Parts: sequence; structure tokens; C-alpha cells
Amino acid sequence: MASAERNVYLDQVMAQSSQLEQDLRVKKAAPPAQAPAPEGGGTSNRARRSAAEAATTPPSAVDVRVTGIGPWKTVLVPPNAFVVHTRRGQEKPLHLGLGTSFRYRSRTDSYLVVPGTMQTILLNAFCICRELQGVLVQAYVQWIVQDIATAYRKLDFGDPADPMRLVNLQLKEQAEAAIKDKVATMSVHEVLSDKQPIIEELTARLRGVAEGAGDSDTGLGLRIVTVQIKEAVVTSARLWENLQKPFRSEQGQLARLAELSAQEVITGRELAAQRLDQLQRLENDRELADLKARNAAAAFDRDAAEKLRRGEREQADARALASQNSETTLHELQLEQERHAQETEMGRLRLELEQTLQRLTLEHELSLAAARATQTHDAALLVLERDRVRQEIANGRSPEAVQAELIARLPEIVAKLPKPDELRTVNLSGADGSSLAGIVTELAAAVTAIRAAVASRE
Repeated sequence: MASAERNVYLDQVMAQSSQLEQDLRVKKAAPPAQAPAPEGGGTSNRARRSAAEAATTPPSAVDVRVTGIGPWKTVLVPPNAFVVHTRRGQEKPLHLGLGTSFRYRSRTDSYLVVPGTMQTILLNAFCICRELQGVLVQAYVQWIVQDIATAYRKLDFGDPADPMRLVNLQLKEQAEAAIKDKVATMSVHEVLSDKQPIIEELTARLRGVAEGAGDSDTGLGLRIVTVQIKEAVVTSARLWENLQKPFRSEQGQLARLAELSAQEVITGRELAAQRLDQLQRLENDRELADLKARNAAAAFDRDAAEKLRRGEREQADARALASQNSETTLHELQLEQERHAQETEMGRLRLELEQTLQRLTLEHELSLAAARATQTHDAALLVLERDRVRQEIANGRSPEAVQAELIARLPEIVAKLPKPDELRTVNLSGADGSSLAGIVTELAAAVTAIRAAVASRE
């Protein structure tokens, strides 16, 4: 069953089990050191006897304190510990229960203190399965004392340092035997995959021993709290590796397939990305080339159009210059012709003017002589005619015309009047203001009043 190769997982399980056993052990404090006896022999017999009893009392797993001296001692039991107190000559215990303190006589009494807390047993059962392969089954059993009256008669709690040590060893041996019996009927795969049958078998056997088969008198006064299987490990390293190989191979295959699938997807995406990148680059290059070609064509067309425009402009300028030169020459010729024509015309006009001036001078002199003869007669006639017309006009003027002329000249008359130093009011209410004659009468009265005022001022 042993193999030259080491089973690393088995070593780890055993190391953890050892560490857990150390952790579950109850660590007791060291007894206090005895103080040295004072010099001079002053120690009393009673103190020496108490010190001797304390020195001979072995350490206990339960923190039990004994107080008092001689026959007046008292045993103080913690509340989580069972106590059985018996006395010489008594068939039944004087005190039996959990956390019961009592008076104690050292010469006639005896007591037993058992922890009432839950106990844990670690199991490392090296078993042989149905295929004759070594298997380590690691389990733990937790139990407590249920009936102290039955337990102290059937179990040995006499170890003062660890009262539960013998009981734990007995239960441990029974549990390992039950595990080995059950594993012997199972295959390696059943042991590693399903531990529930082992738990059920172990629980049934331990409860049959500890609790009895229905009658409490047939049991040990204990109660199994729980039974659990922690680990099941194949002791052979090679067999352990072989058992793991199918699953590891399958998982490795799945992992490799997943890796290949992922790599395939990644490769496909990378190729698609590269193809898309190349297509985009080609498209960009094509668009750039088209843009360059369009720009070059536009530049060429622009240059050609500019050259054509410049040629046309130069030709137009040349034609315009030629036309302008011809027009200028023609205009100069026309001007020269016009100048000659004007000079000719001016000569002719000058000659005609001189002739006309001479003729007009003669005519003027003749008319002047005639006018001088008739001027006196015409002037006299004109004066007479003017006076006659004036007289006719004056005679023919109506009062309304006279009043209108007076009204029209009234602003001029008023403007020529001097500025008055004082204001006098003339009442014209007596005249008829509705007719023109009345208005004229009022104006005449007003003028008369103004003249009188001016005369009085002078």
C-alpha cells in the first residue's frame, strides 16, 4: 500500500489534523510557585499541612477550588462541570449534578468533577476500500455528557489532568472501526464522491453505543451531537494522480478547446480588423488620389483659363489700343479739318461782320438823325398821354379800390411810423365794421389819432 512517491495532499491533511489536535487541547496554567519559608521557624503546623496538601493535589482539567481548612473545607465547582460527591457509608452520592458546590471532608468524602462542555474527537482512519487501495478518511465526532448518573458508573473519568481522555480514546477506536468496516464495502470513487453512507453508518454505531438502543440504562449516558467527514484522500500518490488524470485531461481538453476557440475568434477578428484596416487604407488612398487628381485638374483648368483670359485680355488690349490709336488719328484729322473749317468760317464771318458793322453804323447814324428829329415831338406827346392816362385811372378808381390800396399799403405805413412810448386806445365802435366804408373810416380815425399823438410829442 505504501508508495515511494510522496502524496503532497495527504501530507497537508495530516499536518492540518495535527495542528487542530493541538488547538483543541486545553491549556492549563502552571501551578503558582511556593513562596520560600521565612527564616526563624515561624511557620505554623496548619500552614505546613495546607502547603503539603496543595503540593500533593494533582492538576485538574476543571477549575475546581477548595477553600477552608480541615473539616470546614468547601469545594467550589464551575457552572459548566458535572460533580459526583460521595461519602463513606453512603450508597448514593450526596451531591450529583451540574455546577453544584458542597462541603467537603477530606477523611470521609470523595468527589469526581467531569466537564459538561462538548467534546470533539478527531479521527484519521487509514482504511482499505473494495479495490484494496489505501484511503485516509478524516472525520470528527462531537459529543457531550447527557446523564452523569449513568456515565460516572460506566465510564472512567479518573484522570484528574484530563477526565475525558479515556472516554475519547474508546469512542475514537469504535469510530475508526466503524469507518473502516464501511469503507471496506465501498469503491474508491464512492468514498471520494459520496461520504453520506459513511456518516450514517458511523452515527448509527456511535449512538447505539453512547445513547443505547432506546433504554437509557443500556447506554453510556452520552449523546452524540454530530458526526462529519472532513476529508477522504487516497494514500497512494500514483493512484491519486491517476484518479485525477481523467478529470484533469478532460478539463485540460476543454480548456485547450476553449483556448483554441478563443484564439480562433481572436484570429478571425484580427484578420477582419486587418482586412478592414487595409480596405480603409485603400479607400483613403483612392480618395486621396482622386482628390489630388481633381485638385490637379482644377489647377490645370484654372491655369489654362487664366492663360486664355490673359491672351484674350492682351488681344483685346491690343485691339483697343489699335482702335484707340486709329480713333485718335481720325479724331486728330477730324479736329484738324474742323479747325480749318472753323478758321475758314471765322474768316468768312469776320468779313461778313465787318460788312454788317459798316452797314449798321450807317443805318444807326441815319436812324439817330431821324430819331433826334422826332424825339422832341414824341416826348411831348408821351407826357400828355401819360397824364391823360393817369387822370383817367384816378377818375375811374372806385372807393373800394382806393380802400384796398390803402389796406395793402397799411403795413408799409405802419412800419415807417415811429415806435410809440405810450399806448392810447381809440374806440371805433361807432363806425360800421361790417362794410368796407366803415373799416376805412375806422382806419382813418386811427391814423388821425396816431398823427395827433406824434405831433403832440414833437
